Amino acid sequence: MGKGITGALIRNVIILVIAILLAVIFSASIGAAKISFFDSAKVILSKLPFLSRVEAFSSYDLQDSIIILNIRLPRIVLSIVVGMALATAGVVFQSMFKNPMADPYVIGVSSGAALGATVSIILHLGTGVLGASSTSAFAFIGAMCATAVVYRVARFKGKIGVYSLLLSGLAIGSLLSAGTSFLMLIGEHDLGKVIFWMLGSLSTSSWEKVVIAAPLTIVLFLISLFFTRDLNLFLMGEDRAAQLGLEVERTKIILLILGSFIASVAVSVSGLISFIGLITPHLVRLITGPNHKVLLPTSALTGGLILLLSDTLARVVIAPRELPVGVITAILGAPFFIYLLRRRYVSG
Repeated sequence: MGKGITGALIRNVIILVIAILLAVIFSASIGAAKISFFDSAKVILSKLPFLSRVEAFSSYDLQDSIIILNIRLPRIVLSIVVGMALATAGVVFQSMFKNPMADPYVIGVSSGAALGATVSIILHLGTGVLGASSTSAFAFIGAMCATAVVYRVARFKGKIGVYSLLLSGLAIGSLLSAGTSFLMLIGEHDLGKVIFWMLGSLSTSSWEKVVIAAPLTIVLFLISLFFTRDLNLFLMGEDRAAQLGLEVERTKIILLILGSFIASVAVSVSGLISFIGLITPHLVRLITGPNHKVLLPTSALTGGLILLLSDTLARVVIAPRELPVGVITAILGAPFFIYLLRRRYVSG
């Protein structure tokens, strides 16, 4: 990695980490119980190892601490984790498909997750695995099963064509969506719960979900960093990538599993949140360029920041009620997507 790339990456990471920290403190101060920005900062910063003994951060209201640490912070952390996961998956799929308009749900992840979650909600299943809700567990299983079916349908003579993968994802996704619609009709008493889940929400966040989703997301993100060179080669085309020594089919399978896995983790704890995985990589690419050694980590942090700010807005826009965060990301993301579309294919 050249010095210029390293410098750009370090600069981006520092800026985004500071922005995320400020957004975390701001979001923690927002809610029914009024807590000032500075009081929120005291509570949060006092929990950092290198600041815990600083006297300026040691004096804060106990009730504020309980509200922030037990109620608001789990949701804040989970929003960052989910945003990072969706953005990372978006980068992986956009590179693999050589299409900046691809998103993490392109191969049926969303349809499989929706079917799994609907089954769990309609059957009124209780606790899932390791403290996670059954809805999260079934959504994850559904998403991964959908990916496995799409992969099996798209594979022919040991190879996976990009277009066959896209078309298989569309076909299997439509079939699974039909199954979800059928279950919604026969389980009409739970229709509201199903729709709310499908709109995407972080209102049921907890430290238990964070403990499950965060380590998986971090590990999968770190693994994806080892494939930045391969992702760069994919942009040159599969034939050229093969000439440069890339095992194309093997790498496609790994990236398919990796991207699907990390997207499934996000969907299982948040429902279907649109546009984060689609818009974030494209937006960052306009700023950093296509080199994945900078694009991937920058997109992950940017995705976390965008979803955190979107969820904060979802909590306050019609307070004391709240909107599903998926509605906010769609309202903000759709016009920007149209702008990018016109800029790329109409103006250019």
